[in-house]
Amino acid sequence: MAEIQVVVPDIGDFADVAIIEILVQVGETVAAEQSLITVESDKASLEIPSSHAGVVKSLAVKMGVRVSRGSVILTLEAAATAAAPAASPAAPTPAATPAPTTNATPTPTPHTPSPSPANTDCDVLVLGGGPGGYSAAFRAADLGLKVILVERYATLGGVCLNVGCIPSKALLHVAAVMDEVAHLAKAGISFGAPQVNIDTLRAHKEKVIGKLTGGLAQMAKMRKVQIVRGLGTFVGSHDRRVDAPTSSAASGQEKTGETQTTRFKTAIIAAGSQAVHLPFMPKDPRVVDSPGALALKEVPKRMLILGGGIIGLEMGTVYSALGARLDVVEMQSGLMQGADRDLVKVWQKMNAPRFDRIMLNTKTIAAQASSAGITVEFDGKDEQGQPYPAQTYDLVLQAVGRSPNGKKIGAEAAGVQVGERGFIGVDAQMRTNAAHIFAIGDIVGQPMLAHKAVHEAHVAAEVIAGELLGDEKLAKAAFDARVIPSVAYTDPEVAWVGLTEDQAKAEGIAIKKGLFPWAASGRAIANGRDEGFTKLLFSAETGRILGGGIVGTHAGDMIGEIALAIEMGADSVDIGKTIHPHPTLGESIGMAAEVAHGSCTDVPPARK
Repeated sequence: MAEIQVVVPDIGDFADVAIIEILVQVGETVAAEQSLITVESDKASLEIPSSHAGVVKSLAVKMGVRVSRGSVILTLEAAATAAAPAASPAAPTPAATPAPTTNATPTPTPHTPSPSPANTDCDVLVLGGGPGGYSAAFRAADLGLKVILVERYATLGGVCLNVGCIPSKALLHVAAVMDEVAHLAKAGISFGAPQVNIDTLRAHKEKVIGKLTGGLAQMAKMRKVQIVRGLGTFVGSHDRRVDAPTSSAASGQEKTGETQTTRFKTAIIAAGSQAVHLPFMPKDPRVVDSPGALALKEVPKRMLILGGGIIGLEMGTVYSALGARLDVVEMQSGLMQGADRDLVKVWQKMNAPRFDRIMLNTKTIAAQASSAGITVEFDGKDEQGQPYPAQTYDLVLQAVGRSPNGKKIGAEAAGVQVGERGFIGVDAQMRTNAAHIFAIGDIVGQPMLAHKAVHEAHVAAEVIAGELLGDEKLAKAAFDARVIPSVAYTDPEVAWVGLTEDQAKAEGIAIKKGLFPWAASGRAIANGRDEGFTKLLFSAETGRILGGGIVGTHAGDMIGEIALAIEMGADSVDIGKTIHPHPTLGESIGMAAEVAHGSCTDVPPARK
């Protein structure tokens, strides 16, 4: 028997992430590909499988420890022949900091003749009409290719536009205005208590969605992108079957039994992800995921948020503004994992009145539905060391991550390799192991963000157009983003990009920090919102910016400047000497840079 150390494989943007669950014990026999631990980023969780089979001799990790690629998980007593396949089933991704990496070298799959006659054909078939999918389709069409877009729902836009990013922002805007009105009392302006008409609010949200999805439909028509409604499944290397829905107007995806086959030269998989549902939670209308919460059927008196990530906290902000009292339970030691801890501290202080309980380092272990509500049991202790008692809620939101749809599209029939968790490995050009099939968005790994998917979509479309049209420049397109920003659209907003202080410390990177408090910002003071700050991190060696974060109103609107600075390799002088308009919140970025190089005159002088 040989001793083998099992390490964390290349898991893309899951870097420096905390272990939230250990799935094996010393002495246990594990199989190759069996899950060993679960890690969690700001928006999703991921199980890490074993590279070998054998008996667990010792564990090298514990709950809450942060791991990255190469971190030792455990030691196995394993036979020499117990090695698992070389390709990791863990979440492959080309995204984030540093430049994109891949976990699979694409091996071209030979062209296989189509097994059945096709109803129609195209240069590019795009599976999925979310931000990544429609962006890929539109870009390919703009480059002169014949495109068919397959979408299972009645409107384009995917989760983001229909039941995610956009409707949540419509509701968050309403919540922000309600909170802002309350703050005006300090300025001598008083309004009556808000009267909420839930039906009208829901209609407002639907109007916002309709305006955007309707615009997408028009743009598809203008570009001559053919939209095929139905549930798509690969049936060969160059063929895809689409099962038609009950009607063109139906909102769901029920099938009629009618099918159509589309033959394609190339394909782009943009099939996205779905919310994770905990197996022990009851099937009850009072237990919802994020789309269910956005349906806004009613306002609960007491609401539990399972998971302290961005999605749960955003929806909590909405329901709190409408009158709900909140509890949140999080397995890790803090909320909004992935963000700079200093940013989160400001958010948590501002939002403390919304919550009755913030249960950290706590698991949800059971739940039961009754006429009184959803009774939930916890495994954790409060600050006094007392166990959290079971509580009954009117609404429970499951916000514990999303899982990719890689195993639901028949990818194997096209020769595309899908990992055990449903992720599809790609290279920097978004190409899968099948040379004529590309994949983008949530399905290729973290971070699961629309703005990442759109950029990946453009790359895939350009590579395809370059190869089909003989354009060498387009054919060389690649996804090489240095950083991808993240934003929590709560109140205050929390936004960050690149390196955080915790990451710098963990990786032994020497940094120089510039922090500008909004208490010194004339615009923030005038707005009555000076609780925030802007923080920039620079390399102590080169002086170039490595990361930054903002907490405060409109933080998400400003984080793009910091992302651009990182992409351009700017230093503190570049940013500080760029003249920002006054008085604005954005000038805090320039002043934070001035703080870093010691020239800021809007804060007290540094101690010598």
